[in-house]
Parts: sequence; structure tokens; C-alpha cells
Amino acid sequence: MKPLSPLLDTFGRPLRDLRISVTDRCNFRCVYCMPKTVFGRDYPFLARADLLSFEEIDRIARRFAARGVQKIRLTGGEPLLRHGIETLIGKLTAIDGVEVTLTTNGSLLEKKAALLARAGLRRVTVSLDALDEAVFKRMNDADYPAAKVLAGIEAAAGSGLAPVKVNCVVKRGANDDQILKLARHFRHSGHILRFIEYMDVGSSNGWALDEVVPSAEVLRLVGETFPLEPIDANYPGEVAQRWRYRDGAGEIGVISSVTRAFCDGCTRIRLSTEGRLYTCLFAGEGHDLRALLRGGADDAALDAAIAAIWQARADRYSQLRMAATAGLRKIEMSYIGG
Repeated sequence: MKPLSPLLDTFGRPLRDLRISVTDRCNFRCVYCMPKTVFGRDYPFLARADLLSFEEIDRIARRFAARGVQKIRLTGGEPLLRHGIETLIGKLTAIDGVEVTLTTNGSLLEKKAALLARAGLRRVTVSLDALDEAVFKRMNDADYPAAKVLAGIEAAAGSGLAPVKVNCVVKRGANDDQILKLARHFRHSGHILRFIEYMDVGSSNGWALDEVVPSAEVLRLVGETFPLEPIDANYPGEVAQRWRYRDGAGEIGVISSVTRAFCDGCTRIRLSTEGRLYTCLFAGEGHDLRALLRGGADDAALDAAIAAIWQARADRYSQLRMAATAGLRKIEMSYIGG
């Protein structure tokens, strides 16, 4: 693949990361992501014909790789619900110079970890918001046990998908009592636990600022029991701040999109399940690439569209949050992935 010139947005941020939502369906109904009803109606899902095919996703991914993308993350909904996901992984891992990762709720991971690894996947991130079964079931609102997610994490590690990153979205009054329990459980495990501030993505989750547990509070709570020290980022633009246990028991991370905006280093763009491109997790409108694909556009036309979208990008929602953004329409987390 012949590389094209790197792309920079209006703030000089390069295009490096592509997140692809492969399905809008999920078997969980996490309270911060996909509630059972939206404004009084059952949650709506896309028709199968509206979804991008694996061939269409692969073609778009290759055009992004030509424009500088180095990492592709598969998300959902729950990506392991997409039938034949290992076929797509095989296609994407064949793209030179691109790292492919996947984020999952872990419910199907015990069953599919070995298959994913054989397809070429090398790293996985698992969502786990609590260890206590009652708390976890309230969070996922699907009566799914945390023990099965933990089994999936171990299956992933045993299949070579290690270290596993374990993400916990912290919501005050819902699961903030799980912070220290999770830290204690994953110390010495080789896995990397990350705490994420509850974010105002979408409009259906009833987000309120007083439900946010700031990362500084999380670090103070963990550090009082297990002393921590900061460590350098793995790469420019990494969203998680990294901390390690002083006794050598591993590391944790915090993602502080509410209290410490990282818009300045954001290099991510997102492709929705039906082919709309979003330049920010908090965007209200996307750009239709599916129409180009199905309308017969050649690679040059796709490259031009991608370049025009990124070069016009001026998103910095988290830096402007609150009064300036309160009335904006935003896409839902379950639609575009985290």
C-alpha cells in the first residue's frame, strides 16, 4: 500500500487511531451506555442490511492506514456478537503497520478468546465495573455475573491476548465502592486496570456532574492503601494516565475526560456500524462513507473524503464542556463505542 501524506486537523493533530463499531447490538444494558429504553421506547437497532460488510470495513480501514492510521480498535455495542468477527480480524491484521485491538464486555470471551487469537488479534480490553455480583448485575442490568467476565479475562490471557486491559467506568453511588476491591484483585495479575470517569456521552443516560468520581479521588483512594507513583505514557496521545504500584505489583490507569480534558492530543476518529464517520466521541453528526462505497467511489474518492473530513476537524468538546455544550445533540455511547 502506497502511503499518502499525513493528515493534520485544524489544531495540528495527526490522524493515528480508527475506532470501528461493528454492531450496534449488545447483550448488556449498562446504565451509562445502553439503557433498556430510550425516552420511553425500546432500544432501536439497525437493520442488518444497513451494517457495513466486512469487505467494506476492510476497504475503509486500508484507506485510513494509507493516511497514517496506526491502530484500529473494534468496538460495538458488543463486537463479539457480530457473527464471524474473527474473519474481519483476519482481514484487518493483514494490513501492514496497523495494530488491531478489540474492546468487549467479556461475556463471550471465554468461548471465543482462542479463536480471536488464531485470527491474529494480540490485545483485548474488557469492561468490568464491579467484582461484587449484586453491584455488577445492577450496572449491566442484564443479570450477568462478574465471575463469567473474570473467566473470560483469564481465557484471553491464556490465549496470548495479554496483558488484558480492564476498564471500569466509575459512577458515584453506583459502583464507587468497588474501586479498592478491583485494585486489590488485579494487583500481581499482570493485567492493567483502568478507571474511567463517568462521561456525558449521549443524552439517554441521565448524566450529571455530581455522579462523576474524579480520577484524583480514585488515585487518592487506591494510593492510601497501595502507594502509587506516576509513569510515562506508552505513546504520544495516550488517553490514560499511568501509575504503578511502588511495591512492583503492576500498574493502573485513569482516564479523566471530564476533569482533565485531553483534546489537545486526540488522534482518534470513529466509524459507526452503518458507515458514518465521527471526528469526536461527543459529536452530533457524522459523515456518510457508506454512500460513497455503495455508490461506486474509487480509492481516490475515499482518500479525498477522509482528508477533507479530518482536515476540517475542530472538535474539542471536553475543553469546552458545560455551559457551551449543554444544549448540543450527542451520539449515544452504544452507537459509536467508547
